[in-house]
Amino acid sequence: MENQLKAWLSDYLETYSKTIKKLTADSVLPIISEFASTCKNQKNIFVFGNGGSAANASHFVNDLAKGVAVETGINIKAISLNENVSLMTAISNDCSYEDVYLMQLANLANSGDLVFTLSVSGNSPNLIKAVEWANKNGLNTIAIVGGKKGKLYELAKQSVVIDSFHYGHVEDIHLFICHLIGYALMENQELLK
Repeated sequence: MENQLKAWLSDYLETYSKTIKKLTADSVLPIISEFASTCKNQKNIFVFGNGGSAANASHFVNDLAKGVAVETGINIKAISLNENVSLMTAISNDCSYEDVYLMQLANLANSGDLVFTLSVSGNSPNLIKAVEWANKNGLNTIAIVGGKKGKLYELAKQSVVIDSFHYGHVEDIHLFICHLIGYALMENQELLK
């Protein structure tokens, strides 16, 4: 059993390493620039996802609203749309789960704000509807998706694909990209001037 587990671990780590090596500075740089511009112009940043991607969205908003804000002295207007359980369940129950993010954006967002969504499949109907609404209403949209790409890849104005179908690998690298964005802003503060 131990040899089998060791072989599995070796394969997992090797595959993960190959996947993350496919991520390039050129694929992430435009996204970092978009975040810098949004922060500099004091626009809102809306982050959301489902399941593990929702947890990553929450983590990322924490890094932006506390970490980047404290390090830079700039007020960062970052909101995770998957935090308000009462509102999410009310929308889901009374309207549709597909509208859970769209309705929040319709209440809060303005033209020029940034929508950032994380999805392994790229095909979650609630994320798609929110990005479609955002595009129609003058928001900037970014999606980070897995190897399936899905409809979000085509819809978002900017997209990054994690070239894997493994949920663990994709969600880990989603958070890695979120950390890249946050630390790029904290450690290159000239981007915010």
